[in-house]
Amino acid sequence: MNPQANQLVLVPELAAIMAAVPPLPVITEDSVAAIRQRVVEAAGRQPRPDLHAVADRLVPGPAGDIPVRVYRPVDADDLPVLVFAHGGGWAICGIETHDGLCREIANRSGCLVVSVEYRLAPEHVFPAAAEDFYAAARWVAEHAREIGGDPDRVAVGGDSAGANLAAVAGLMARDRGGPRFAFQLLAYPGLDAVSERPSATENADAPMLNRASSQSMWRAYAGGADLRDPYLSPLHADDLAGLPPGLIVTAQYDMGRDDAHAYAASVGKAGGAVEVLEVQGAVHGFLSYYAQVPAASGALDHACAALRAAVADPGSPYADRL
Repeated sequence: MNPQANQLVLVPELAAIMAAVPPLPVITEDSVAAIRQRVVEAAGRQPRPDLHAVADRLVPGPAGDIPVRVYRPVDADDLPVLVFAHGGGWAICGIETHDGLCREIANRSGCLVVSVEYRLAPEHVFPAAAEDFYAAARWVAEHAREIGGDPDRVAVGGDSAGANLAAVAGLMARDRGGPRFAFQLLAYPGLDAVSERPSATENADAPMLNRASSQSMWRAYAGGADLRDPYLSPLHADDLAGLPPGLIVTAQYDMGRDDAHAYAASVGKAGGAVEVLEVQGAVHGFLSYYAQVPAASGALDHACAALRAAVADPGSPYADRL
């Protein structure tokens, strides 16, 4: 047992929730179906805010059509767009589990949100999820007007494993000649599959996601790939120049907290700009509890304001990068 496991001081509302939420189990081929059912049932108890319109459609991908869900917060066209990748260790979540969070992001940011149903591990290993998300984001950038969006104001984002895919999409877009994303919004991203930074061990037994479960997710997704491949672990890229500006929301008690700061620092040294918001008393996955936890709602407000400024406000410090 990690000696700090009993020293976590969570914000009270989150502590009450975590007391009733068991950590995610280890992901295996035998366990994944039951875990998927569990997270779907849990997500069904989360609020699903109203907004102007929601529509499902298919977009072309490298292995067939990719389902996406388009959230339109207002009756308007040429809206800024966030292409969103759900979390769940590349293995256990989907559009439905993140429906409420995507609705809330659309309402708070004013962006059209496009949630992507990428292929899941262990059935589909790396780079399936990354290639699916990049393909969907590229399609959105090229066809934004078909869904009410502005092709010049397309951002990528996600939470946890989905934030990994959003960061990787930024690398792929840079390496493959586009598209040029306006922003990357990363919530507690997976950035280094082999991280040994202090938070990786300090928070190894934190609520919601512990080290054993996290490592099983990396293994399930990676298959036989090199865990230091930059399209799997962005922190291992030789060069982090030319990436979109962005914001990382991390948590005091997240294993990836120090990776988030390292990524922001590396992007900064390469001439980019990534802000880190570290929320005290929070754990991995906390934004999904925005309706019950004021600290989560505040962090989501900060994230949506940064996104809105990057894609909509000509006075934003990121305006010259759009």
